[in-house]
Amino acid sequence: MKQIKAFFLDMKMLLRSIPSVIITLFTISVVAMNLLANKTIVSLSWLAIDGGILLSWMAFLTMDIITKHYGPRQANKVNIFAIAVNLLCSLFFFIVAIIPTSDDYSGFNTIFGGTWFILLSSTLAFFLSGVVNNFLNYGLSKLFKNQDSKVSFAICSYTSTFIGQFIDNFVFSIMTFMVFAPIFWGPESGWSLLQVTTCSITGAIVELLFEVFFSPIGYRLLKKWKKEGVGEDYFAFRRSLENK
Repeated sequence: MKQIKAFFLDMKMLLRSIPSVIITLFTISVVAMNLLANKTIVSLSWLAIDGGILLSWMAFLTMDIITKHYGPRQANKVNIFAIAVNLLCSLFFFIVAIIPTSDDYSGFNTIFGGTWFILLSSTLAFFLSGVVNNFLNYGLSKLFKNQDSKVSFAICSYTSTFIGQFIDNFVFSIMTFMVFAPIFWGPESGWSLLQVTTCSITGAIVELLFEVFFSPIGYRLLKKWKKEGVGEDYFAFRRSLENK
């Protein structure tokens, strides 16, 4: 019980400490990704891209920023918070979708009502990829003498993002198209392991390009945080716990 209370107390202090814009952008990107994923924008035998790719880079970039400034465990906690918000939003979307009306809202209901196994697959995939991304980013940064350099930020972010995005795509594709889809949508909807792997790699490359383009913004933001002492209240809180 004490550990649970300590976890939520730390979560509360952390969310208060991280600038609200970052928390908002991260949470919105997680929620919106699931909605945008309902539309496929590229569908080839070796590449499958849905609308969620337009915001997935934002989720991983904000995770990298939080990891770099606060640490991987703190980034994981923010990840859990965003996933919880997404599940809550999905519940309300589902409730609204099943409410009977006299007008035809089949399109709305299909998008916002969602499919339970897609939500399960995306939630598990994003959680696992987030954990890998955050700890890998943190571990790689330890290899650099100057961990605050632009080169360190770029290499750590690009590497962790590519691997994290691959895991996200791979786990989601396996669960959705190799496990659930053949059962609920028919055998013809299933994917082979080769298709899953190829699409996961190519999708991660495309998502990495977004990260490369926008990462300079994240680096400048981190430099500004350090200069302005962002998060000092949370760091002081953590030190007080360690000294007890």
